[in-house]
Amino acid sequence: MAKFQIDTTDLYWIDGSMDNPEDLCLHGHVITYIGEEKLEYDCTVSATALYLLKTLTEDHIIYEDNQMMPCCGHFYVPDAKLENVTISGCDNGIDWTVKHSGKDVVLTLENGRKETIPLEEYKQEVYRFVDKIEEYYKSCSPKKLPEDSFSCDGYIAFWNEWHRRRNM
Repeated sequence: MAKFQIDTTDLYWIDGSMDNPEDLCLHGHVITYIGEEKLEYDCTVSATALYLLKTLTEDHIIYEDNQMMPCCGHFYVPDAKLENVTISGCDNGIDWTVKHSGKDVVLTLENGRKETIPLEEYKQEVYRFVDKIEEYYKSCSPKKLPEDSFSCDGYIAFWNEWHRRRNM
């Protein structure tokens, strides 16, 4: 078994439907393996995907910001140029540390267990997960963007950051 695997099943919008043009955040059941540890959680998979993309170039320290598998994402906070977004959610979720070490990443779980993974291998698994989430968005009806500019800009910034990081 690979040292890092992440997948999702039972994708849905917050109302439980398979398609909701007004819901911007996709949810699902995520199963992550880090070494021999299995982490499972129903979470906001769209946020998980973006957070994973961020870890391809940035360290993530457990519980310092967002959880890697967050319960929710109440709203998107865009930066001024609509290039990056902060997703505001609650304190519930599952988290781990991702630190870059040369051509590897070191994943550290809450219990202190560590797994070192070649960055290229980690990147391919992240891309596989991210692409699955984006394909689900594409399979659904086009999103009806919110009328208020803050929410609309947040959603635009989310996808701008997503595509920039995915296409690095």
